[in-house]
Amino acid sequence: MSEDIKLCTIIGSGPAGYTAAIYAARAGMKPLLFTGKEPGGQLMITNDVENYPGYPDGVIGPQMMADFQKQAERFGTEIRSEMITEVDFSGDIHTIKSETGDVIKSHTIIISTGASAKWLGLPSETALMNKGVSACAVCDGFFYRGKDVIVVGGGDTAAEESTYLAKLCPTVHLLVRRDELRASKIMAKRVMKTENLIVHWNTETVEVLGTDEVVGAKVKNNKTGEESVIDASGFFVAIGHKPNTSIFKDYLDMNEAGYLITGADSTTTKVPGVFASGDAQDHVYRQAVTAAGTGCMAALDAERYLAAKEII
Repeated sequence: MSEDIKLCTIIGSGPAGYTAAIYAARAGMKPLLFTGKEPGGQLMITNDVENYPGYPDGVIGPQMMADFQKQAERFGTEIRSEMITEVDFSGDIHTIKSETGDVIKSHTIIISTGASAKWLGLPSETALMNKGVSACAVCDGFFYRGKDVIVVGGGDTAAEESTYLAKLCPTVHLLVRRDELRASKIMAKRVMKTENLIVHWNTETVEVLGTDEVVGAKVKNNKTGEESVIDASGFFVAIGHKPNTSIFKDYLDMNEAGYLITGADSTTTKVPGVFASGDAQDHVYRQAVTAAGTGCMAALDAERYLAAKEII
C-alpha cells in the first residue's frame, strides 16, 4: 500500500487522459495515470485518423496514442497499465484501488475512462472491424464518399449518423429493427425527408459480408423471415455508446445513460477535487480533439483547485 498522497491521479487514457497528463506534468503535479483495460481508448481500434490537427497525412489510431503517451511520459507522467477497481471519494483525500490491490491516495482525480461503442456481436462484424465496419460516421464517413453504406440503429444516434452520411454517399441504407424509429420527432422527420436514405423496417443484420473489406450485408425481415443482401462498402453500427463510469455511481452525478455530469464551462463534478473529461462526460461530440480539449481543461481545473488549497 502506498502512503504517499499524489497531487493528481488520472483514471483512463485516450486523448483526454494523456492530454490531462501532459498539462498536469508540465504544471509540476507529477501525475500518475492508470490506462485501464483499453489503453488509448477507442482510437486503438481506429485505423485512419485524418481529422486531428497536426497530422497532415493522417495517422493510425494506435500510433497516435503511442505519440500521446510518449509526450506525457516525456514530462514525467508515471503510467501504469492497470484497471482501477474501487474508488472512495468521501473524504478530502480521494482513495482509489487498482486491480493489483495497490491503494492510491490523491488530492485530485481526473476521470477519463471514456465510453465504449455498442456492437451487434456478430463474428463477421468483429472480423471486418476497420475494414469497413465502423461506429463513427463523423470519424470515418469521409472514406466512403461516393460509395453506398449501411447504418444500423433506430435512435437519435442512427438518425444523426445516417443523415450525415447521406451528404457524402449516393445511397444510405438504414436498418431498423422495429416498424418505427426511436429517434426524436425532429430527427425522425429529417430521416424521412432525406431522399437518398432508404429505411428498411423490421430488419436485422444476419452477417456483414466481405473478406478483406465490407461488400455488403445479409439481412432478415424479422416479421416475414425473408433474407436478402444489400450491397455496400461501409457498415456503420449506430446503436449507442456506454460510458465506462459505473465504478463512480456511488459518488458522482450521472445522466440516465451514465455520462458524468460536470459544472457549466468546467470539468468539475459534485465532489471537490474530482474532475471528468472526454467521452465519460461528453455524449454529444465524442471526438478525439474534443476529448483532448476537455483533458486540458481538467488538468487546468485540478491545478487551480490545488493552488486554491495552497497545496502547490
